[in-house]
Amino acid sequence: MPNIEVTDDLGSWMQLQPELAGGLVAFSDAIYGRGKLPLREREIARMRIAEINQCEVCRNARQQQGTAAGVDEDFYTNMLDWRHAGDYSPREKLAAEFAERFAIDHVALRADDDFWQRMRAEFGDAEIVELTMSCALWLGAGRAMRVLDVGQGCQLTLHSVP
Repeated sequence: MPNIEVTDDLGSWMQLQPELAGGLVAFSDAIYGRGKLPLREREIARMRIAEINQCEVCRNARQQQGTAAGVDEDFYTNMLDWRHAGDYSPREKLAAEFAERFAIDHVALRADDDFWQRMRAEFGDAEIVELTMSCALWLGAGRAMRVLDVGQGCQLTLHSVP
């Protein structure tokens, strides 16, 4: 049951402030339509934040092109134990670690020189900026939906924006 007076779906809550909603939609379109990170790296980070936020719509969201890119239900199931699962690349594990720390303790993440040495060995600066901006979207939008308790029963298929 939503904590505000709206239809319990993915978009009604944003219609209360359409001038602001356009910015969130544009931000989402930029991340999903213009991002260059491989889907597996993006999805492991997104799902790590979805788990931290306890956002059901985010947990249940799937990429339309996921299976073709090696993102199947095993990928999501194993993500819960991403540190020990053997089927993630070093970059994918770093993306999950970054997302987790971004969501839980961003101050310690900023100051962790060992982490940044590992991160910079695998990711270029533009990729780090993209991952950071993506995590900002997922953390903020996912928490907003969870706090307002809107759309938590919805299924969402994410499409690439041409």
